[in-house]
Order: sequence, then C-alpha cells, then structure tokens
Amino acid sequence: MSVEMITTLVGVVSMLLALAGGFGWMIHRMDSRMDSFEIRLGARIDDVETKLGARIDRVEEKLGARIDKVASEQVELKVAIARIEGPPRHLVSAR
Repeated sequence: MSVEMITTLVGVVSMLLALAGGFGWMIHRMDSRMDSFEIRLGARIDDVETKLGARIDRVEEKLGARIDKVASEQVELKVAIARIEGPPRHLVSAR
C-alpha cells in the first residue's frame, strides 16, 4: 500500500468516525430535550387534570342540588294532585 492510499483510508475512516460522533451527540441532545419536555408536559397535564377535576366536582354538586330540588318538588306536585283528585271510590253504587 502506498502512502497516499493509507492517508486516504485514514481520512475516510476519521470522517466516518466524526460523522458517527456528531450523530451520537445530536441524538443525546435530543433525548435530554425530550426528557425535559416530557417532565414539563407531565406537570402541565397534572395541573390541568387537577383543575378539571375540581370543576367537574363543582358542576356535580350543583347538578345534584338541582336534581334533589326537582325531586322534592315532584313529590310535592304528586301530593297536590292526589289532594285535588281526592280519594279513590271504593264502592260504586249501581242505579
């Protein structure tokens, strides 16, 4: 092998190693950025979940109160209708 061939071969191998190293460094940087992004995103999702859960609980309490009120009014309405109609006739006299 001549000196030029060895120099070319060493140059190509060193360029490939530099390219592989640069690619590895880039992947490592992307992984660390993804990890920090994942942590921040997880915190934001937990915050939104907490707020949404509290809001759903408030809506559920209000809705439950309204349903209870409507149910009590329905019972009162049934009693009022029963009073208007009067007791049922047990014996029907034949004429």
